[in-house]
Amino acid sequence: MSRAITLLFATACGMSVANIYFAQPLLDQLSNEFTIDHSIIGVVITITQIFYGLGLLLLVPLGDLLNQRRLIIGQMLLSITALVIVGTASYSAVLFTGMALVGLLAVVTQTLVAFAATMASPTERGRVVGIVTSGIVIGILLARTFAGLLTDLAGWRSVYLVSATLMFLMVCIFLKVLPKVEREVKALSYFQLIKSVFMLFIQERTLRIRSVLAMLIFANFSILWTPLVLPLSAPPLTLSHSVIGAFGLIGVAGALAAAQAGKFADRGYGQKTTGIALVLLLISWLFINYLEKSLFALVVGIILLDLAVQAIHVTNQTMILPLRAEARSRLTAGYMVFYSIGSAGGSIASTQTYAHFGWEGVCLLGASISTIALIFWVMTRRFTKY
Repeated sequence: MSRAITLLFATACGMSVANIYFAQPLLDQLSNEFTIDHSIIGVVITITQIFYGLGLLLLVPLGDLLNQRRLIIGQMLLSITALVIVGTASYSAVLFTGMALVGLLAVVTQTLVAFAATMASPTERGRVVGIVTSGIVIGILLARTFAGLLTDLAGWRSVYLVSATLMFLMVCIFLKVLPKVEREVKALSYFQLIKSVFMLFIQERTLRIRSVLAMLIFANFSILWTPLVLPLSAPPLTLSHSVIGAFGLIGVAGALAAAQAGKFADRGYGQKTTGIALVLLLISWLFINYLEKSLFALVVGIILLDLAVQAIHVTNQTMILPLRAEARSRLTAGYMVFYSIGSAGGSIASTQTYAHFGWEGVCLLGASISTIALIFWVMTRRFTKY
């Protein structure tokens, strides 16, 4: 798989997944425009994540049944429609509907990951998955920067309308350059396809263990990023949306550094990488806790957290995708359902915690989940190879 195509996949993944996270730095804007209380505004993120989870279960497995090229282009075209609905919403019900569709269709990122893993040779699979997955995490992080800058320049609606335009341009590029890969596909009904996702959980212990780790680390990710705009935009800091969005650029440094994790997994160091990353994840909350006293400490914490989450995520996928070559889309779907559960749970729990216990409560929640993840890994590491 050429480097140019790998980077194109990573870019498309980043653009698609960013659509889910645009709302995070805009929560105060959405709260004001649609008259939604701060204590429940996190439901906007939760709805998106819940439907993202449904898309993972109902749409991503189709990559093992249908032509992946057509599936990718079709989902991206539908995503454009969903973005326009959000960008033109006048009522909260329309906003929620649009957000649900955005989440449902953003799962095209996982079809792209599975497609990339299929195209890559076994010796380079970890590297390719690492680069493509880095595109996803960088897209998540830059979504905040992109949304913050455009909101200050042209209002929050422009974020979704500009994204729809960029997605359309990517579809045009894909129509010309996306490889046409022919492969043998088993004759399965849709019901059998979805049922087989659950069967994979029963049959593959590595999938079960790594999926639970995904749920815990992405809960941590959402616990930081979902409510972060609230203390940064409130006194005494009162930062602009552009400045708040710039914190996403800081997280990119950690995500880029962790892109090498796939290579370590290829060499048999997946478990060591996981253990080190989980320790860094716990340490990151010590720095993040000082947000109101030191923005430098927050920066250090963000880098450590994003480095840890990305390293574990890349390692997880590098260990899972080789399990069943004929079922990579279903393996990805099953694994990412847990990612979505963690992200949705982290979003709603963190905004509720912030409303009642402030930023210190959020940090205690994040540190607690990090501790649980570390203990779970210690208890299960002997059951997984690498």
